[in-house]
Amino acid sequence: MLQKKVCMLGSFSVGKSSLVRRFVESIFSEQYHTSIGVKVDKKVVHADGHDVTLVLWDIHGEDAFQKVQISYLRGMSGYLLVADGTRRQTLEDALALAHRVTETMGEIPAVLVLNKCDLATQWEIDPDREARLAAEGWRIFRSSAKTGESVEQIFSQLALAMFSQ
Repeated sequence: MLQKKVCMLGSFSVGKSSLVRRFVESIFSEQYHTSIGVKVDKKVVHADGHDVTLVLWDIHGEDAFQKVQISYLRGMSGYLLVADGTRRQTLEDALALAHRVTETMGEIPAVLVLNKCDLATQWEIDPDREARLAAEGWRIFRSSAKTGESVEQIFSQLALAMFSQ
């Protein structure tokens, strides 16, 4: 069976671990636990006529004090770039991280995830900004690890993108 390494990238507390947990175990917890280093999970998906094991690398969040180590990214076939829709700055930070990834690793399939859409009244990301990013070629999903909205589609879309490369 094919295996594809997928990295979860973004700032602290955007919901990377919660998205993985919802996808792999179909559960959500309100308790926040900071990821330290990398946590690896696996799940088999069906994409483009193939069963493939996604090896999910849930990498610690990035901030001004701690950057994602490029060594964690070696061998990845795709990544989810996760931002918190209730904190506009996490989108800009995520896009800067994606730029570093592209400079270092080249073009790799990615999906931009605007997480926490269940908190619509607190949403800070402008729909025009989303439209501009989509026009630039980003595959964008609004998701909620809490409700499960779009979670399966996010990983399926990334798996398809990795096969169509």
